[in-house]
Amino acid sequence: MNEDTKRQTDMKNAALGAADVLRGLANSDRLLLMCQLSQGEANVAELEAAVGINQPTLSQQLGVMRRLKLVETRRAGKMVFYRIEDKRIMTLLNTLYDLYCPQTGTGKGSHNNE
Repeated sequence: MNEDTKRQTDMKNAALGAADVLRGLANSDRLLLMCQLSQGEANVAELEAAVGINQPTLSQQLGVMRRLKLVETRRAGKMVFYRIEDKRIMTLLNTLYDLYCPQTGTGKGSHNNE
């Protein structure tokens, strides 16, 4: 495989990965959940209270997010906690926040403390 072919393959794989992430964020419920999870780990009950999505829809969307590897889970007893581990996704969420969410208070757009 020559260098140009390798570069093309790498670019195609990167584009496929980016498209998967964007497809995962292209649903308003999932985007809302991801914004909430950008603030830190949460379980289903905490997410339901924070974003106002009913539990059946919430569970369905969390399942999609897990399959797309947008979130990771941790089990503690009967509770399952969801979190975002990929720093690239956090960067993307911060950029979306800066572009689309109202600026209040300090004038800073970033909505997490990292």
